[in-house]
Amino acid sequence: MAFDGDGTLWSGDVGEDFFYGMIEGGDIRVDAMEALRREARQAELYDGGTGPEIARRIYDAYLAHKFDEERVCEIMTWISAGWTEPELTAFCDEVLMRRELHGRLHEEVQAVLAFAKAQDIEVYLVSASPSGIVEAAARIAGLPHENIVAARSAFHEGKMTATVVRPIPYGPGKVTGLRERIGARPLYAAFGDNAFDVPMLKEATVGVAVRPKARLRDKASDVPGLVEILAPPVR
Repeated sequence: MAFDGDGTLWSGDVGEDFFYGMIEGGDIRVDAMEALRREARQAELYDGGTGPEIARRIYDAYLAHKFDEERVCEIMTWISAGWTEPELTAFCDEVLMRRELHGRLHEEVQAVLAFAKAQDIEVYLVSASPSGIVEAAARIAGLPHENIVAARSAFHEGKMTATVVRPIPYGPGKVTGLRERIGARPLYAAFGDNAFDVPMLKEATVGVAVRPKARLRDKASDVPGLVEILAPPVR
């Protein structure tokens, strides 16, 4: 089984949690600053100011539909360029503790994960969010570290670089990344909440919508046999 993360396994977006944590913390280092300035110029945005200011400007452009969504996911992945892996791990754990991810896990999907574990069905987490924050989220959700497919940057001499390994697991990239891990083995079920999960949902024997966004409902006919798992009633 394969699961999207943000909006599927938990409410909210851990990539955004991480991104805002970086902006609020202000520790955007030289390599990331230079890359942010390049991205801003290419999008015809003002490239002056601090790293957090440029990052906010880019994200505001994305919210206004003036900056590509997949590109924003890539920026989130390398915005911590210059950080070491231990620094990044500690920061991601702290961010998700502060954002209380443990209380945002979707109860109905946790039940599916419990079923998969009882039946010895292998489970993969496939997310376009940065690998560091996805790995931290997986620890909270009880998912195996070795079965994570997420957006990744390269490290050089122990520090993250302002690059991204393409394709990231977004849209068709979700299937590419997952197939690199599972090969030609059949995918029993895939779970997602948004339009960019459609390629992965179509890849599975059973595509499952979890608290689907309007964009996924609009594309429901693209996924033959799509079913929806019902959220528990509000207590």
